[in-house]
Amino acid sequence: MPPIISVQNLRKTYGKTVAVDDISFEVSKGEIFGFLGPNGAGKTTTVECLQALRNPDSGNISVLGLDPLRQAQELRRRVGSQLQESALPDRIKVWEALDLFASVADDALDWHILLDQWGLAEKRKAGFHSLSGGQKQRLFIALSLVNNPEIVFLDEMTAGLDPAARRVAWDLIRAVRDRGTTVVLVTHFMDEAENLCDRVAIVDKGKIIASDTPRGLIASHATGVRVLFSTDKPDLAFLDKVSGVKNVSRKGDRVEVEGSGPLLALVAAALVEHGIVPADLRVEQPSLEDVFLKVTGHTVGE
Repeated sequence: MPPIISVQNLRKTYGKTVAVDDISFEVSKGEIFGFLGPNGAGKTTTVECLQALRNPDSGNISVLGLDPLRQAQELRRRVGSQLQESALPDRIKVWEALDLFASVADDALDWHILLDQWGLAEKRKAGFHSLSGGQKQRLFIALSLVNNPEIVFLDEMTAGLDPAARRVAWDLIRAVRDRGTTVVLVTHFMDEAENLCDRVAIVDKGKIIASDTPRGLIASHATGVRVLFSTDKPDLAFLDKVSGVKNVSRKGDRVEVEGSGPLLALVAAALVEHGIVPADLRVEQPSLEDVFLKVTGHTVGE
């Protein structure tokens, strides 16, 4: 099956600033594809080029078999978009916005269902100006879905949402994907990309540094495991001899053991053998944050 999105050698500059630097990628139908990176990495510019909101300097783009430069109007009828910066008239009511967007869609969903799904039922008669930041964000996501799009672009979807609302949003987006809609997600949240995306492209300074499934990226770039615990025992030299241990460090009572393999089980057995039974023994598996640090040389916030 051909990709639903195909991008070859995309480049976009603003004066001397290179926002997107010769990137290529493909997105398959029915997947959640994530762009992960810090603010200013080129993520938003890339997806705006895909939606015919910006014109690239060079490169080839195909979305749903359409050229965004030549077939922008047809493309916009078939996609949904929640932009990083959006606004509505202050006095428009929540239900009016959804009803308006549905009225101009070719194959609109029942906006009453979206109202309930995105936690806006109690605010249906509220004016846009009276909504909190999180409520506005949920409204924009609902508006991006009301035309029953084949692809939906979500740019920093959960910015401004509390942790519980973020989890609900993740479940709803998975349900959107499961109904057959392809999701292109822009985010700087590592946990969001790791938990939600089928595949992730790590973007930094306008380039795609690495791309794979979250598990694939972790397996390729961040294979270490950390075991952490507390003890006041001064002599822990025996841990250096445990299979898979590469490094043991401590700060006061806090001990960190780095290594690979079934490290938690082996370290726990060694501790018990030496009469140490820490109540806070735990393991930290590598994450996308470790991958990002390794492939870019900095954290997402730097």
